[in-house]
Amino acid sequence: MQPDDFTVRFWGVRGSIACSGPGTARYGGNTSSIEVRCGGRLLLFDGGTGIRYLGNQLVADAPLDADLFLTHTHFDHVCGLPFFRPFFQPQNTFRLWAGHLREGMTLRRVLFDFMMTPLFPVAPDVFRANVSYREFSAGKTLSPAPRIVLRTTPLNHPNGATGYRIEYGGRSVCYVTDTEHVPGAPNRNILALIEGADFVIYDCMYTDAEYADGHVGWGHSTWQEGVRLCKAAGAKRLVVFHHDPDHDDDALDAIGREVEAAMPGALLAREGLVLEP
Repeated sequence: MQPDDFTVRFWGVRGSIACSGPGTARYGGNTSSIEVRCGGRLLLFDGGTGIRYLGNQLVADAPLDADLFLTHTHFDHVCGLPFFRPFFQPQNTFRLWAGHLREGMTLRRVLFDFMMTPLFPVAPDVFRANVSYREFSAGKTLSPAPRIVLRTTPLNHPNGATGYRIEYGGRSVCYVTDTEHVPGAPNRNILALIEGADFVIYDCMYTDAEYADGHVGWGHSTWQEGVRLCKAAGAKRLVVFHHDPDHDDDALDAIGREVEAAMPGALLAREGLVLEP
């Protein structure tokens, strides 16, 4: 990879729960996991079931020195972490980040509680890599490596979540998932975060009709709101993400046609998709 290369690869694109079978084969059924390469620097976002497949590929690249940023710690975004093989290689170093925790809660405690008996056979102590845990307040700007700027913002989601904007080499990609909008009132935090971005990966779990029909308060948004936000903020391309597990490939194809008509150039996230801002 060249020093100015900037790529984003999707390893898990599904929301809430992993779903496998012929109906989800084309877009994929793994939950949230994204790999970002900024030159030679590796940044990971979320640890859903998709991260297991990413980890299987990364083991050959050890030793690794990387950062993993979590939007939040709901199960579908962390359940792949115990199966991430690079955590078991002693030559690797990982920093795990979370910006949503409050009231003295730490990321280390969350993961130890998640992997506790009788829910899981081993604790994170089994990891052999150098794994450290870091908390910050969403809204802070982070710099995980030279020339990389990570802007963050709080999102509207039960127990909190964090949106990220990765800036590198004059280009930008925003990762804004697990957020609920208020109809008719665009989220100002998100508008500021995504202003002029090259790509906006957005929580498009529902359609507007599905959201209004029994999903208010569930913590998720719609592809139509993603379009509205991107247009209002002057963002260049929307990436529909966090697909509802009940949306099979045919349903996503239909959504894709509607999204393209509403915002030409928009994409539907699928496993294996690579963005090059």
